[in-house]
Amino acid sequence: MTVEHIRPVVSLREFFKDSVAEAMARQRVDADDQTAYYVVNLLTLFARSEALFDATDRGRELRPLALVLAEAADAERAEQRNYALQRVGDVALFVAGFFGEGMDRRLVDVDYYVHMGGSAYGALSQSIRGSLRGRVYGPVFAELADKFQGFVDVLAEVRDEGLTSQDADVLRMWEIWRRTGSRRAADKLRSQGVEPTQLKDGETRH
Repeated sequence: MTVEHIRPVVSLREFFKDSVAEAMARQRVDADDQTAYYVVNLLTLFARSEALFDATDRGRELRPLALVLAEAADAERAEQRNYALQRVGDVALFVAGFFGEGMDRRLVDVDYYVHMGGSAYGALSQSIRGSLRGRVYGPVFAELADKFQGFVDVLAEVRDEGLTSQDADVLRMWEIWRRTGSRRAADKLRSQGVEPTQLKDGETRH
């Protein structure tokens, strides 16, 4: 592999930042920088399976969004309700963007996730209005609600253009290296032209 093919990667966040910016340009999705940054952080978070899947009696799995939404409706405290609404919006956006095209044989199709996610973000933007968090994130959630389908297309573009089968392997090896310091994972990353670099937000165990 030649030097010009080596991609130094500082963090997954930087990887997704470039991918999302390019996908937004191709899909002609115009959004506030803070909204785009939220989507980048969402992808970075859900690159870790433990953040995407919930712990259940059957192991880790995606809980039905309707159940999470019901928890939001029944929540006694605003914080609980807002967390559940954000969880619905986040999971719906990620699932619709990355797995939407494979839902044609499932009980619910991608439009279910688009409706659930957009509605949850919209309700959340209203729920936090007037609070300190609302001043910071209210416009973000409102824009995500208004342009939910557009951001689903952006995530699908990231998947198609940025996450080829090779890149998916790279991300998996990156996660193994990040969590364990595996030399084998580091070697595999280097063989794909990615130089493992110390993360800014945590130390890698060796």
